[in-house]
Amino acid sequence: MVHQTTRLEKEAALPIADADTLSGTFVKVDHPNPISDADYAKAMETLGFGTQFTDYMAHATWTKDGGWGDRRIEPYGPLTLDPAGAVLHYGQEVFEGMKAYRHDDGSIWTFRPTYNAARLNMSNRRLAIPELSHEDYLASIVDLVRADARWVPSEPGSSLYLRPFIFASEAFLGVRAAHRYEYLVIASPSGPYFKNGFQPINVWVDREYHRAGPGGMGDVKTGGNYASSLYPKVVAAQQGFDEVLFLDAATNTNLDELGGMNVFVVMADGSVKTPALTGNILPGCTRSSIIQLLIDEGRPVSEETISLQSVLDGLASGEVAEMFACGTAAVVTPIGSLSTTDGKYPVPAGDITKAIYDTLTGIQLGHVEDKHGWLYKLADA
Repeated sequence: MVHQTTRLEKEAALPIADADTLSGTFVKVDHPNPISDADYAKAMETLGFGTQFTDYMAHATWTKDGGWGDRRIEPYGPLTLDPAGAVLHYGQEVFEGMKAYRHDDGSIWTFRPTYNAARLNMSNRRLAIPELSHEDYLASIVDLVRADARWVPSEPGSSLYLRPFIFASEAFLGVRAAHRYEYLVIASPSGPYFKNGFQPINVWVDREYHRAGPGGMGDVKTGGNYASSLYPKVVAAQQGFDEVLFLDAATNTNLDELGGMNVFVVMADGSVKTPALTGNILPGCTRSSIIQLLIDEGRPVSEETISLQSVLDGLASGEVAEMFACGTAAVVTPIGSLSTTDGKYPVPAGDITKAIYDTLTGIQLGHVEDKHGWLYKLADA
Protein backbone atom coordinates (compact mmCIF):
# COMPACT_ATOMS: atom_id res chain seq x y z
CA MET A 1 0.00 0.00 0.00
CA VAL A 2 1.33 3.43 -0.95
CA HIS A 3 1.60 5.76 2.03
CA GLN A 4 -1.52 7.75 2.86
CA THR A 5 -1.21 10.76 5.15
CA THR A 6 -2.45 9.74 8.58
CA ARG A 7 -4.54 11.75 11.01
CA LEU A 8 -1.50 12.01 13.22
CA GLU A 9 0.60 13.46 10.40
CA LYS A 10 -2.15 15.94 9.56
CA GLU A 11 -2.34 17.10 13.18
CA ALA A 12 1.45 17.37 13.26
CA ALA A 13 1.36 19.71 10.24
CA LEU A 14 -0.79 22.34 11.99
CA PRO A 15 1.02 25.68 12.41
CA ILE A 16 2.62 26.56 15.72
CA ALA A 17 4.06 29.75 17.19
CA ASP A 18 7.82 30.29 17.26
CA ALA A 19 9.87 29.68 20.37
CA ASP A 20 10.22 33.34 21.32
CA THR A 21 6.44 33.71 21.33
CA LEU A 22 5.95 30.65 23.54
CA SER A 23 8.87 31.38 25.86
CA GLY A 24 7.84 32.20 29.42
CA THR A 25 4.64 30.16 29.41
CA PHE A 26 6.26 27.91 32.02
CA VAL A 27 7.52 30.15 34.82
CA LYS A 28 11.06 29.42 35.96
CA VAL A 29 11.64 28.76 39.65
CA ASP A 30 15.10 29.59 41.01
CA HIS A 31 17.31 26.56 41.64
CA PRO A 32 18.81 26.58 45.15
CA ASN A 33 21.46 23.93 44.42
CA PRO A 34 22.34 23.27 40.77
CA ILE A 35 24.87 20.55 39.98
CA SER A 36 28.48 21.42 40.76
CA ASP A 37 30.84 22.40 37.97
CA ALA A 38 32.89 19.24 38.57
CA ASP A 39 29.90 16.90 38.42
CA TYR A 40 28.56 18.75 35.38
CA ALA A 41 31.87 18.37 33.56
CA LYS A 42 32.00 14.65 34.40
CA ALA A 43 28.44 14.10 33.15
CA MET A 44 29.18 15.82 29.85
CA GLU A 45 32.40 13.87 29.36
CA THR A 46 30.81 10.45 29.95
CA LEU A 47 27.59 10.69 27.95
CA GLY A 48 25.46 7.59 28.38
CA PHE A 49 21.78 7.36 27.60
CA GLY A 50 19.13 8.36 30.12
CA THR A 51 21.37 8.08 33.17
CA GLN A 52 22.26 11.70 33.98
CA PHE A 53 19.62 14.44 34.23
CA THR A 54 19.71 18.21 33.95
CA ASP A 55 19.15 20.85 36.61
CA TYR A 56 15.52 21.57 35.77
CA MET A 57 12.27 19.92 34.71
CA ALA A 58 8.98 21.24 33.35
CA HIS A 59 5.82 20.60 35.37
CA ALA A 60 2.10 21.35 35.00
CA THR A 61 -0.96 19.96 36.77
CA TRP A 62 -4.47 19.18 35.50
CA THR A 63 -7.48 19.16 37.80
CA LYS A 64 -11.07 18.37 36.99
CA ASP A 65 -12.21 21.87 37.96
CA GLY A 66 -9.31 23.94 36.65
CA GLY A 67 -7.88 22.09 33.64
CA TRP A 68 -4.17 22.49 32.93
CA GLY A 69 -2.41 25.05 35.13
CA ASP A 70 0.50 25.78 37.48
CA ARG A 71 2.98 25.69 34.57
CA ARG A 72 6.52 25.98 35.86
CA ILE A 73 10.18 25.14 35.26
CA GLU A 74 11.39 23.82 38.59
CA PRO A 75 14.51 22.11 39.97
CA TYR A 76 14.81 18.48 38.93
CA GLY A 77 14.09 16.21 41.86
CA PRO A 78 11.91 13.53 43.43
CA LEU A 79 8.13 13.79 43.28
CA THR A 80 5.71 13.32 46.15
CA LEU A 81 3.01 10.77 45.29
CA ASP A 82 0.36 9.31 47.57
CA PRO A 83 0.52 5.49 47.80
CA ALA A 84 -3.03 5.48 46.42
CA GLY A 85 -1.94 7.50 43.37
CA ALA A 86 -3.97 6.17 40.46
CA VAL A 87 -1.01 5.59 38.15
CA LEU A 88 0.36 2.99 40.57
CA HIS A 89 -2.82 0.94 40.45
CA TYR A 90 -4.47 1.50 37.07
CA GLY A 91 -1.59 2.50 34.81
CA GLN A 92 -2.87 5.79 33.40
CA GLU A 93 0.42 7.03 31.99
CA VAL A 94 1.69 8.17 28.59
CA PHE A 95 5.02 9.55 27.42
CA GLU A 96 6.99 10.84 24.46
CA GLY A 97 10.62 10.90 23.39
CA MET A 98 12.42 13.59 21.41
CA LYS A 99 15.80 15.31 21.19
CA ALA A 100 17.34 18.74 21.19
CA TYR A 101 20.38 19.18 18.91
CA ARG A 102 23.13 21.77 19.01
CA HIS A 103 24.00 23.02 15.54
CA ASP A 104 27.43 24.15 14.43
CA ASP A 105 26.65 27.81 15.18
CA GLY A 106 25.69 26.94 18.77
CA SER A 107 21.93 27.33 18.28
CA ILE A 108 19.60 24.61 19.61
CA TRP A 109 16.92 22.89 17.53
CA THR A 110 14.50 19.99 17.77
CA PHE A 111 12.93 17.75 15.14
CA ARG A 112 9.20 17.57 14.30
CA PRO A 113 8.01 18.45 17.82
CA THR A 114 4.40 18.85 16.69
CA TYR A 115 4.41 15.17 15.68
CA ASN A 116 5.26 14.28 19.27
CA ALA A 117 2.65 16.73 20.57
CA ALA A 118 -0.01 15.18 18.34
CA ARG A 119 1.01 11.63 19.25
CA LEU A 120 0.91 12.46 22.97
CA ASN A 121 -2.71 13.51 22.53
CA MET A 122 -3.45 10.35 20.54
CA SER A 123 -2.14 8.39 23.50
CA ASN A 124 -4.08 10.62 25.91
CA ARG A 125 -7.35 9.91 24.11
CA ARG A 126 -6.81 6.14 24.29
CA LEU A 127 -6.06 6.22 28.04
CA ALA A 128 -8.79 8.75 28.95
CA ILE A 129 -6.20 11.37 29.93
CA PRO A 130 -6.94 15.08 29.27
CA GLU A 131 -5.32 16.40 26.11
CA LEU A 132 -2.51 18.96 26.28
CA SER A 133 -2.47 21.76 23.72
CA HIS A 134 0.34 21.84 21.18
CA GLU A 135 1.22 25.30 22.50
CA ASP A 136 1.68 24.04 26.06
CA TYR A 137 3.68 21.06 24.85
CA LEU A 138 6.03 23.21 22.76
CA ALA A 139 6.29 25.88 25.45
CA SER A 140 7.38 23.30 28.02
CA ILE A 141 10.16 22.15 25.68
CA VAL A 142 11.24 25.70 24.86
CA ASP A 143 11.33 26.87 28.46
CA LEU A 144 13.08 23.75 29.76
CA VAL A 145 15.76 23.75 27.05
CA ARG A 146 16.41 27.46 27.57
CA ALA A 147 16.79 26.90 31.30
CA ASP A 148 19.12 23.93 30.68
CA ALA A 149 20.89 25.16 27.53
CA ARG A 150 24.35 24.28 28.84
CA TRP A 151 23.29 20.63 28.98
CA VAL A 152 22.86 20.32 25.20
CA PRO A 153 26.06 18.55 24.09
CA SER A 154 27.87 19.17 20.81
CA GLU A 155 29.84 15.93 20.32
CA PRO A 156 29.04 13.84 17.22
CA GLY A 157 26.08 11.52 17.86
CA SER A 158 25.06 13.38 21.00
CA SER A 159 21.89 15.25 21.93
CA LEU A 160 19.75 16.32 24.85
CA TYR A 161 17.13 13.59 25.13
CA LEU A 162 13.74 14.95 26.22
CA ARG A 163 11.11 12.84 27.96
CA PRO A 164 7.63 14.45 28.28
CA PHE A 165 5.12 12.33 30.21
CA ILE A 166 1.73 12.48 31.93
CA PHE A 167 0.47 10.34 34.77
CA ALA A 168 -2.63 10.12 36.96
CA SER A 169 -1.79 11.48 40.42
CA GLU A 170 -5.20 11.49 42.14
CA ALA A 171 -5.23 9.37 45.31
CA PHE A 172 -8.11 6.87 45.15
CA LEU A 173 -8.89 3.21 44.60
CA GLY A 174 -11.54 2.58 41.99
CA VAL A 175 -11.58 1.78 38.28
CA ARG A 176 -12.28 5.10 36.59
CA ALA A 177 -10.35 7.88 34.91
CA ALA A 178 -8.55 10.03 37.47
CA HIS A 179 -9.45 13.64 38.29
CA ARG A 180 -5.85 14.88 38.63
CA TYR A 181 -2.79 14.50 36.36
CA GLU A 182 0.80 15.68 36.31
CA TYR A 183 2.65 16.62 33.12
CA LEU A 184 6.44 16.72 33.29
CA VAL A 185 9.40 16.98 30.96
CA ILE A 186 12.80 15.76 32.08
CA ALA A 187 16.01 15.95 30.06
CA SER A 188 19.16 13.84 29.80
CA PRO A 189 22.39 14.67 27.91
CA SER A 190 23.00 11.56 25.88
CA GLY A 191 25.31 9.78 23.52
CA PRO A 192 24.33 6.94 21.12
CA TYR A 193 21.48 4.66 22.26
CA PHE A 194 23.44 1.52 21.36
CA LYS A 195 26.90 1.60 22.96
CA ASN A 196 28.59 0.51 19.72
CA GLY A 197 26.90 3.24 17.66
CA PHE A 198 25.90 2.54 14.05
CA GLN A 199 26.62 -1.19 14.09
CA PRO A 200 24.38 -4.12 13.07
CA ILE A 201 22.34 -5.63 15.88
CA ASN A 202 21.37 -9.26 16.35
CA VAL A 203 17.63 -9.72 16.73
CA TRP A 204 15.64 -12.55 18.28
CA VAL A 205 12.22 -13.19 16.69
CA ASP A 206 9.83 -14.04 19.52
CA ARG A 207 7.06 -16.48 18.69
CA GLU A 208 5.80 -16.89 22.26
CA TYR A 209 5.13 -13.38 23.57
CA HIS A 210 3.46 -10.29 22.09
CA ARG A 211 3.53 -6.57 22.87
CA ALA A 212 -0.17 -6.00 22.24
CA GLY A 213 -3.20 -7.49 20.53
CA PRO A 214 -5.98 -6.24 18.25
CA GLY A 215 -8.02 -3.52 19.93
CA GLY A 216 -5.36 -3.01 22.60
CA MET A 217 -2.90 -0.17 23.09
CA GLY A 218 -0.06 -1.20 20.79
CA ASP A 219 -0.24 2.04 18.80
CA VAL A 220 0.01 4.41 21.77
CA LYS A 221 3.11 5.33 23.72
CA THR A 222 2.33 4.05 27.19
CA GLY A 223 4.45 2.18 29.68
CA GLY A 224 2.43 -1.02 29.49
CA ASN A 225 3.52 -1.70 25.92
CA TYR A 226 7.15 -1.49 26.96
CA ALA A 227 6.61 -3.48 30.15
CA SER A 228 5.19 -6.35 28.10
CA SER A 229 8.37 -6.42 26.01
CA LEU A 230 10.81 -6.53 28.91
CA TYR A 231 10.72 -10.19 29.86
CA PRO A 232 11.25 -11.40 26.27
CA LYS A 233 14.12 -8.88 25.99
CA VAL A 234 15.70 -10.17 29.21
CA VAL A 235 15.54 -13.75 27.95
CA ALA A 236 16.91 -12.72 24.54
CA ALA A 237 19.74 -10.71 26.11
CA GLN A 238 20.77 -13.75 28.13
CA GLN A 239 21.25 -15.52 24.81
CA GLY A 240 23.36 -12.69 23.39
CA PHE A 241 20.74 -10.82 21.36
CA ASP A 242 20.46 -7.04 21.21
CA GLU A 243 16.73 -6.73 20.54
CA VAL A 244 13.48 -8.64 20.04
CA LEU A 245 11.23 -8.57 17.00
CA PHE A 246 7.59 -9.23 17.88
CA LEU A 247 5.03 -10.85 15.59
CA ASP A 248 1.35 -9.96 15.35
CA ALA A 249 -0.81 -11.39 18.11
CA ALA A 250 -3.67 -12.38 15.80
CA THR A 251 -1.77 -14.85 13.59
CA ASN A 252 1.74 -14.99 15.10
CA THR A 253 3.15 -14.91 11.57
CA ASN A 254 3.60 -11.26 10.55
CA LEU A 255 6.16 -8.63 11.54
CA ASP A 256 4.95 -6.02 14.03
CA GLU A 257 7.85 -4.08 15.57
CA LEU A 258 10.85 -4.41 17.84
CA GLY A 259 10.59 -3.77 21.56
CA GLY A 260 10.99 -0.04 21.06
CA MET A 261 11.53 0.49 17.33
CA ASN A 262 9.81 0.15 13.97
CA VAL A 263 11.28 -2.15 11.32
CA PHE A 264 11.97 -1.76 7.58
CA VAL A 265 12.87 -4.34 4.92
CA VAL A 266 14.96 -3.31 1.91
CA MET A 267 14.51 -5.45 -1.19
CA ALA A 268 17.17 -6.31 -3.76
CA ASP A 269 15.43 -4.15 -6.37
CA GLY A 270 15.83 -1.10 -4.11
CA SER A 271 12.22 -0.92 -2.95
CA VAL A 272 11.47 -0.69 0.77
CA LYS A 273 8.69 -2.21 2.88
CA THR A 274 7.51 -1.62 6.43
CA PRO A 275 4.61 -3.17 8.35
CA ALA A 276 1.34 -1.29 7.92
CA LEU A 277 -0.12 0.52 10.90
CA THR A 278 -2.64 -2.01 12.14
CA GLY A 279 -3.38 -0.53 15.56
CA ASN A 280 -0.72 -2.76 17.15
CA ILE A 281 2.27 -0.76 15.88
CA LEU A 282 3.48 2.57 17.24
CA PRO A 283 3.36 5.25 14.50
CA GLY A 284 6.93 6.42 15.00
CA CYS A 285 8.08 9.91 14.08
CA THR A 286 11.30 8.46 12.67
CA ARG A 287 9.25 5.90 10.71
CA SER A 288 7.09 8.65 9.22
CA SER A 289 10.14 10.75 8.35
CA ILE A 290 11.94 7.85 6.66
CA ILE A 291 8.90 7.06 4.52
CA GLN A 292 8.81 10.70 3.37
CA LEU A 293 12.54 10.74 2.62
CA LEU A 294 12.19 7.57 0.54
CA ILE A 295 9.30 9.12 -1.36
CA ASP A 296 11.38 12.27 -1.93
CA GLU A 297 14.11 10.30 -3.69
CA GLY A 298 11.62 8.39 -5.81
CA ARG A 299 12.27 5.06 -4.17
CA PRO A 300 9.28 2.68 -4.07
CA VAL A 301 8.09 2.33 -0.47
CA SER A 302 5.06 0.41 0.73
CA GLU A 303 3.28 -0.24 4.02
CA GLU A 304 1.92 -3.76 4.03
CA THR A 305 1.53 -7.02 5.88
CA ILE A 306 4.96 -8.65 5.90
CA SER A 307 5.11 -12.29 6.91
CA LEU A 308 8.14 -13.56 8.78
CA GLN A 309 8.38 -16.48 6.37
CA SER A 310 8.57 -14.16 3.35
CA VAL A 311 11.47 -12.32 4.99
CA LEU A 312 13.32 -15.52 5.84
CA ASP A 313 12.75 -16.85 2.32
CA GLY A 314 13.93 -13.52 0.91
CA LEU A 315 17.10 -13.66 2.95
CA ALA A 316 17.78 -17.16 1.66
CA SER A 317 17.14 -16.19 -1.98
CA GLY A 318 18.80 -12.79 -1.88
CA GLU A 319 15.53 -10.95 -2.50
CA VAL A 320 15.87 -9.23 0.88
CA ALA A 321 18.97 -7.04 0.74
CA GLU A 322 18.92 -5.13 4.06
CA MET A 323 16.86 -4.64 7.18
CA PHE A 324 16.93 -1.86 9.74
CA ALA A 325 15.15 -0.64 12.85
CA CYS A 326 14.37 2.97 13.66
CA GLY A 327 13.22 5.18 16.51
CA THR A 328 13.92 8.50 18.18
CA ALA A 329 16.58 7.16 20.54
CA ALA A 330 18.56 4.99 18.12
CA VAL A 331 17.56 6.90 14.91
CA VAL A 332 18.45 4.15 12.39
CA THR A 333 20.11 0.85 13.30
CA PRO A 334 21.05 -1.88 10.80
CA ILE A 335 19.88 -5.39 11.59
CA GLY A 336 22.69 -7.89 11.15
CA SER A 337 20.76 -11.10 11.78
CA LEU A 338 17.39 -12.58 12.65
CA SER A 339 17.27 -15.67 14.84
CA THR A 340 14.35 -18.01 15.48
CA THR A 341 14.01 -21.42 17.04
CA ASP A 342 14.86 -22.75 13.55
CA GLY A 343 18.24 -21.05 13.38
CA LYS A 344 20.11 -17.84 12.59
CA TYR A 345 19.54 -15.90 9.37
CA PRO A 346 22.28 -13.37 8.54
CA VAL A 347 21.07 -10.09 7.04
CA PRO A 348 23.39 -8.48 4.45
CA ALA A 349 24.80 -5.00 4.99
CA GLY A 350 23.96 -2.39 2.40
CA ASP A 351 24.16 1.25 1.43
CA ILE A 352 20.51 2.23 1.71
CA THR A 353 20.33 1.92 5.51
CA LYS A 354 23.44 4.08 5.94
CA ALA A 355 22.18 6.64 3.42
CA ILE A 356 18.89 7.00 5.31
CA TYR A 357 20.77 7.41 8.59
CA ASP A 358 23.09 10.04 7.11
CA THR A 359 20.25 12.02 5.54
CA LEU A 360 18.04 11.98 8.63
CA THR A 361 20.78 12.87 11.09
CA GLY A 362 22.10 15.42 8.63
CA ILE A 363 18.74 17.20 8.65
CA GLN A 364 18.53 17.06 12.43
CA LEU A 365 22.01 18.59 12.81
CA GLY A 366 21.50 21.24 10.14
CA HIS A 367 23.95 19.70 7.65
CA VAL A 368 21.33 18.61 5.08
CA GLU A 369 18.57 20.81 3.65
CA ASP A 370 15.31 20.59 5.61
CA LYS A 371 12.84 20.52 2.72
CA HIS A 372 9.79 19.81 4.89
CA GLY A 373 10.25 22.36 7.66
CA TRP A 374 10.77 19.63 10.25
CA LEU A 375 13.31 21.57 12.31
CA TYR A 376 12.10 23.88 15.08
CA LYS A 377 14.47 26.39 16.61
CA LEU A 378 14.41 26.33 20.41
CA ALA A 379 17.15 28.81 21.28
CA ASP A 380 19.89 30.97 19.80
CA ALA A 381 23.54 30.30 20.52
